[in-house]
Amino acid sequence: MDQAEQLRIIKANKQSRPLARVITVTSGKGGVGKSNTTINLAIQFQKMGKKVIILDADFGLANIEIMFGAVPKHNLCDLIYQGKNIREIITWGPMDVGFISGGSGIAGMSNLSKDYLTYIVQNLVELDAIADIVMVDTGAGISDAVLEFLVASGEILLVTTPEPTSITDSYSLLKALYRHPRFRDDITKVKMISNRVEKEEEGLVLFEKLNTVVSKYLKIPMTYLGCVPQDMQLVKAVMQQTPISIQNPAARSSMAYERIACRLLEKEESQRQPKRGMAAFFSHIVTGK
Repeated sequence: MDQAEQLRIIKANKQSRPLARVITVTSGKGGVGKSNTTINLAIQFQKMGKKVIILDADFGLANIEIMFGAVPKHNLCDLIYQGKNIREIITWGPMDVGFISGGSGIAGMSNLSKDYLTYIVQNLVELDAIADIVMVDTGAGISDAVLEFLVASGEILLVTTPEPTSITDSYSLLKALYRHPRFRDDITKVKMISNRVEKEEEGLVLFEKLNTVVSKYLKIPMTYLGCVPQDMQLVKAVMQQTPISIQNPAARSSMAYERIACRLLEKEESQRQPKRGMAAFFSHIVTGK
């Protein structure tokens, strides 16, 4: 029995369980607020009654744990190499949002034996039973690791700012995704968030500017989720390692994250957003199918 067949059996055995909604958050360059977006949307989802787990897949960095002010005892490497189970490597942050530190674990998954892979995917599938939504916070840019996550994801949130370099790098990321041999625009949906804008009109103009060139040259359909304004309250919250959605729910940025989270949940209900679950997500990464 080959590796792909084993993973298909795992998925088939878990079909009776509800599947988590996997949302991958990414950006064309660093420093645009990607991890902040991930954390605050997770908190807003949690406030709306959804159980959320964040997978920090930004290898080598620890943005999620720094922003949460929590130090994890274990990471994904401990599941892979130390025999820990999935519940043991989850760290619980503010508002009971869970997060898993990726470390360098996922980067080496394609080189593991089939027995290791079976064990890992069996554990990761347990997230479907723990969480309603799993948010994957990728690294920034167009590395192979980032592209593998994006290709495996059915739902991508692209965070972009009005800076010319952010717009250019967002386009470069989408171009690399479009050229990936396993990318399918009927499966992967790209949704954009305009971050750090002065007013709502600026956010919409930013989306239209990027969407025009993407539609013309890449044929990738994008939807616009909304914008998050420049907000000094958010900057202060980051410095204090407390998510703005907890520290100041009435802040302009908090209310923007709430609106975006509402739109995402409304789309799930109105469009019956397909849920692939964690087994499909990770088997796509490790088998390329």
